[in-house]
Amino acid sequence: MPSQTAGVRRGDRHPLARLVVRRLALSIALLFAVSILIFGGLEAMPGDFATTYLGQSATPAAVANLRAQLGLDQPAATRYLDWMAGALRGDFGTSWASRGPVSEQIGQRLSNSLFLAGVAAAISVPLAILLGVVSVRFRDRAPDRIINLASLAAISLPEFFVGYLLILFFAIRLNLATFPATVHEGMGLLERLRVVALPVTGLVFVVLAHMMRMTRAALISVMSSPYVETAELKGLSALRIILRHAAPNAVAPIVNVIALNLAYLVVGVVVIEVVFVYPGMGQYMVDAVTVRDMPVVQACGLIFAAIYIFLNMLADIIAIVANPRLRHPR
Repeated sequence: MPSQTAGVRRGDRHPLARLVVRRLALSIALLFAVSILIFGGLEAMPGDFATTYLGQSATPAAVANLRAQLGLDQPAATRYLDWMAGALRGDFGTSWASRGPVSEQIGQRLSNSLFLAGVAAAISVPLAILLGVVSVRFRDRAPDRIINLASLAAISLPEFFVGYLLILFFAIRLNLATFPATVHEGMGLLERLRVVALPVTGLVFVVLAHMMRMTRAALISVMSSPYVETAELKGLSALRIILRHAAPNAVAPIVNVIALNLAYLVVGVVVIEVVFVYPGMGQYMVDAVTVRDMPVVQACGLIFAAIYIFLNMLADIIAIVANPRLRHPR
């Protein structure tokens, strides 16, 4: 009996590490499941690349020959295993349309998308936290009502509508911004920032409101705690109570919603990139879908899924680490 008790105690010494490892394993399993869904979904799509590429006038022999060259005559399970084996090595195959390596083509596109999302995140995250704190500081007063009304209006507008409004007013009527947002290698940082001003504004407008509202909700939830009431009785200022007592204990939900919106910034850039003709992953994937270039679509889908799952996993791990009961087990 003593040995069993000692074993249980030893097993309970590192609950934090166990939870982190479990979350990592779950993320890897989820990514493999998503890869199956991506491959299976594309397989289920009607039509055939060989027929689309050669045209309706192509002979059956020519279609069969092209399908053999692309490996489309192989069973779906074999093609999935070959694709995943290559993806694990960083090799996503060859583009059917351009006949070039997908990995090389994705490199610059992914860099452009991450730059766009990174600039939008650098603006929206601190601004959302600041507005959330201001909203809680002036709760149920004029600043809070104005911020909430503006955030509701922002949430209700779809990305493409916001994008077209920005183009109409700032690029066409006022001629203050660049459209289309075309970037290329060799551009300086300031020039690149000027070119991406409109798509970044569109992304910030879309994600800022949601992050701000969730920050406000998390802080208000913590403000009803007994230790906050004790701080109020001590005569501390409202702003100091929010920053010193409420904010540290609202880290987990705030980090979760920030991570979700950062994932959206990377994955949800598709619409913004298409609207502003930005040469990123989203535009690349849409162009590939139109010509049924499946290796490109599969690679983009898997990369988007990996980024989304990674950011969600990171948010969960930060929430676990922020839990004092797991950091300091008895």
